[in-house]
Amino acid sequence: MTASTHSTPGGAAWLREQERGLVGFASGAAVPEGFGWLDAKGGVEPERATATWITSRMTHVFSLAHLRGVSNAAEFADHGLAALAGPLRDAELGGWFEEVPEGGDPRSIRERSQVLPEKAAYPHSFVVLATASAAHAGRPGARALLDEALGVIEERFWEPDAACVRESWDADWTTTESYRGANSAMHCVEAFLAAADVTGDTLWTRRALAIAERLIHGVAADHDWRLPEHFTPDWTPLPDYNRDHPDHPFRPFGSTTGHLLEWARLLVHLELALERAGEPVPDWLLTDAELLFDNAVRRGWDVDGAEGFVYTLDWQDRPVVRQRMHWVVAEATMAAWALAERTGAEKYTEHLDRWWAYTDRHHVDRENGSWWHELDPQNRPSGSVWAGKPDVYHAYQAVLLPQIGLSTSIAAALPARDADGGAE
Repeated sequence: MTASTHSTPGGAAWLREQERGLVGFASGAAVPEGFGWLDAKGGVEPERATATWITSRMTHVFSLAHLRGVSNAAEFADHGLAALAGPLRDAELGGWFEEVPEGGDPRSIRERSQVLPEKAAYPHSFVVLATASAAHAGRPGARALLDEALGVIEERFWEPDAACVRESWDADWTTTESYRGANSAMHCVEAFLAAADVTGDTLWTRRALAIAERLIHGVAADHDWRLPEHFTPDWTPLPDYNRDHPDHPFRPFGSTTGHLLEWARLLVHLELALERAGEPVPDWLLTDAELLFDNAVRRGWDVDGAEGFVYTLDWQDRPVVRQRMHWVVAEATMAAWALAERTGAEKYTEHLDRWWAYTDRHHVDRENGSWWHELDPQNRPSGSVWAGKPDVYHAYQAVLLPQIGLSTSIAAALPARDADGGAE
């Protein structure tokens, strides 16, 4: 993808160029068992197993692209659904594996299940998101998979006493991990809002609110708008978790700047979802969203001598992992745009313009396509935490959202399609 040098970063032409380029780049990820992990040039890394979270996120993207009128996107969305209904799904015991079992045999995963949690809330949240978006796009079989995925969430992951989600199980659903995580819970909020849009069941909206109330209005507020992400099973924070592995891609030590920004946007979606559902709308949703945003920007942007958001901070707000991740600036732009739409405050637009210019200057890869997923502290391409360009989920949503408008979920901003491809 070659972006025009004449288009203004964040402007209508630039956003459309990026949208087209990202979908084109993603098209190279299709493999027989789903969607693979893409390298920096857009080729599938053959040594990596096909993962449920990547396949789901790509299925979500192609479902959105189909709703946007991309000619071959439906074929890719259907390919992802086939993978989620086939090799990634445990047809015997239910739920979804983290990756395609070795040799396609689920027993190979079960034999390793004592040391590796194999059915986790994180990939299951993306199964819900993918199937909800595909159902909104009218793709065959999507609604049945969505209903099945929500049933698994209900039976295996939702913990009523905690009003939040369990982290993971082994492959046989016999042993749970002695850990709870804010990352998977956050993505369940996103997934539950999408599911509520498709099913019309406000139970999922209320559960999204319950998660947000626990983690943001509770934990983050109690920690001056820093969010401990790791917890014991009774949701006691573990502030030193992974101190010896601070650059973990899913469970890093410290406060993760990008998640605070992502939460800020999700609270805006959640507020609108509650309003449209006729549910009570707590005043704290917008207040907390703005506090999360302001503190994340103050603490995480341009704090170590170069432009960009650092990946993580310690509890004294000192940078720990200084790499700049593409998903963080993508979430920053979405949060700024959503809050600008919600409040009309000029400060959000100023941030948005600054971050689009930064993204265009440093993250957009005009030679190979897509965005560099990771930059070093001097804003040069690197791969110490995230090798290659695994998927386009964050970047695609970032360039799509300002074009389609604010709604309860990303897909809900686009007209639904029926099974024959027509608008409902």
